[in-house]
Amino acid sequence: MLLEVKKLHGGYGPIQVLHGLDFVVEEGSVTALLGANGAGKTTTLRAVCGMIRVEGDVIFQGRRITGMATEEIARLGVAHVPDGRGTFMELTVEENFKLGAYTRRDAQVQADFERMWEWFPRLRQRWKQQAGTLSGGEQQMLAIARALLMRPKLLLLDEPSFGLAPLIVQEIFGIMRRIREESGVGILLVEQNANLALELADRAYLIETGHIVTSGPAAEIRQDEAIRRAYLGY
Repeated sequence: MLLEVKKLHGGYGPIQVLHGLDFVVEEGSVTALLGANGAGKTTTLRAVCGMIRVEGDVIFQGRRITGMATEEIARLGVAHVPDGRGTFMELTVEENFKLGAYTRRDAQVQADFERMWEWFPRLRQRWKQQAGTLSGGEQQMLAIARALLMRPKLLLLDEPSFGLAPLIVQEIFGIMRRIREESGVGILLVEQNANLALELADRAYLIETGHIVTSGPAAEIRQDEAIRRAYLGY
């Protein structure tokens, strides 16, 4: 198992947001966290990568990482693409790529650059361009590519479709499907577009006010009309 989360509680100061979450992410799979705004999805990603204080067990590749610093968790192989993309706007695409691979000492960095160019051809066309001048979709692609250049085993993606045009969203989700199939990286995906997320995911968990209310294979949840109406809004 790539990631196991058990009895996870967490929040901000005195405000408790997560109330005993249990979920898993298998190696090479896509797991979706779905729910309304304020349900606790983003907080869950922050909890996994050590950005907030939590209680419970977060176990990554058999190692308990609860309480570790965010940078330690990143070095173990967990990359986080936050809501809002998190690119370095004043740097070029090339410089963002180099930052993504900054901690690596292996000989495969250039080969990984070329792989990112294959997955994200728009970024090769914008190689010397300042990130802040890219379109929203291109900035999202750059954020994902930069995270992948860390060679993570687990990629945390927070709302990759947010604020983007439908055609760009379809393009990004198509790329994510290739990433899953060709790289073997596990993905924990937070996404408001439940239909798209369930098309991509292997398994899904529905969160409501910090509790998991249902879970199962994504294909089954996608076909369950009662769940769709009650929790997913389509």
